Amino acid sequence: MLGHDLHDKPSQLKFVRVAQMLLFSNALCDPPLGQTTILKSNQDTIKFTVLLESSKSFPEQNWEAVLWHNGHEGREWRELALQETKIPKTPPFGLLEFQLAIESDIRPQVYRRWFSVHLDRPSDLEPVQFTLKYRLSSYDTWRWVNEHCGLADGELCFQPETPPKDIVNYLKDCSPDISIEPVESETPHTRLWSSTSSVKAAEGKMSGFTDTSLGVPRSFSRWFSLVRIWSPWLAPRHGQSQFSPREDAVLSSFLRMDGLHLVLLAISGVDEVLTVFKPGGHGNVIAHSRNDSIEIGQARIVAAVGTTFNTALAAVIYHARKVVRGYDTMSQEVKDEMKNALEKDVKAEWMENWYDGLTYCTWNALGQNLHEQKIFDALDILKEKGIQITNLIIDDNWQSLDNHGQSQFQRGWTDFEANKEGFPHGLKHTATTIRSKHPNIQHIAVWHALLGYWGAISPTGNIAKTYKTRKVRKSKGLVEGTMTVVDEEDVSRMYDDFY
Repeated sequence: MLGHDLHDKPSQLKFVRVAQMLLFSNALCDPPLGQTTILKSNQDTIKFTVLLESSKSFPEQNWEAVLWHNGHEGREWRELALQETKIPKTPPFGLLEFQLAIESDIRPQVYRRWFSVHLDRPSDLEPVQFTLKYRLSSYDTWRWVNEHCGLADGELCFQPETPPKDIVNYLKDCSPDISIEPVESETPHTRLWSSTSSVKAAEGKMSGFTDTSLGVPRSFSRWFSLVRIWSPWLAPRHGQSQFSPREDAVLSSFLRMDGLHLVLLAISGVDEVLTVFKPGGHGNVIAHSRNDSIEIGQARIVAAVGTTFNTALAAVIYHARKVVRGYDTMSQEVKDEMKNALEKDVKAEWMENWYDGLTYCTWNALGQNLHEQKIFDALDILKEKGIQITNLIIDDNWQSLDNHGQSQFQRGWTDFEANKEGFPHGLKHTATTIRSKHPNIQHIAVWHALLGYWGAISPTGNIAKTYKTRKVRKSKGLVEGTMTVVDEEDVSRMYDDFY
């Protein structure tokens, strides 16, 4: 088989087919394909960098690449030729190049060819979709990256310099039964609203239920929700176009076409009202509220818009914290103190190494039969393999529990201290040992259930002897029956002592 080498001269390819070489090729792009990239509206041009990798098992070819996009006034798709650029063959690469092409001993030997082009920002600031096509040489046919590599189109969104102020710019056709008021946000670069609506009172043993439409989120490309897959468990759900989670959601976020993030949070546990989000079938978000009080209740929902998901999420969480703690009944002195802090430009502290660092959770690898030596051994293995974690979660079964050998739902919490079998010197010794041997671990978290354990509190343990308890009946579900819990009037004291 004859081909053409890098100098455009005929060469013998040893019966290698084009399809074979394409099978061992790869295309990478920044901004990435299959994702949405958020850009500032004052960014005049967007630089695209493309890396084409091909196996050294075959002769190197004179690859060509083209960017396909709709980023212009007419919005029809056009091509923009990518120009090959020279990248140093040895480190240090620039940050972008290092992210695209990570060196590894286990990766096959490959040729790398780099391409780039600049695309002007469209004047209308509408989202831009793009993809790639490439070929071995000018003698070959073009291949689309979505067909060969399975990568969907990329998308560019341009954030406005000043986000719209009114909630109607983000939600349309909101029910008139909902009262929405703007409130001051504790998070920079966000807008915040608090909404309330009435919920039917309970009648006898039957809870009151009310569905209220929050409206349809405007102009979004993707949505994300945290849903309740079971009463103790949350799980992520996401999709495009119409809002359609299958389970009840407690939080939902929408990435808008203008690059802003709308986050909705349903607040539960205030005045015996529980609220979740459901899809309405017409793209609208339904607030589904349950009231266990014999008085008419209030559903409480917080909405925030931010330039990033993290800031919008922080805004709704901070406000929900005030609502749950009873901001309306807070003393004027405390309110003034909070206001003065905000006026003095007190900044939120972002713990990126916690939410964005690599975390190791003992549950995933070590399970429930947990003891400190297992944790020590696991961390040593990670260190030997060069895996640097910043956070450690000591999960289930560190606790002192009753009913040894029975299921977790039949076991209750007896003492604050860790169980003597697995942690003979206590959790403090475990944490101190870990920190001394693994200084890269900055945070150590310890899991516990809100009611103490899966079976709540042991009726014969020291916790039950120290704090007032009561018997409660479990809702119908996986496990039924009664369990012992700390009484409402002693819960705060118990948790203050525990922590």
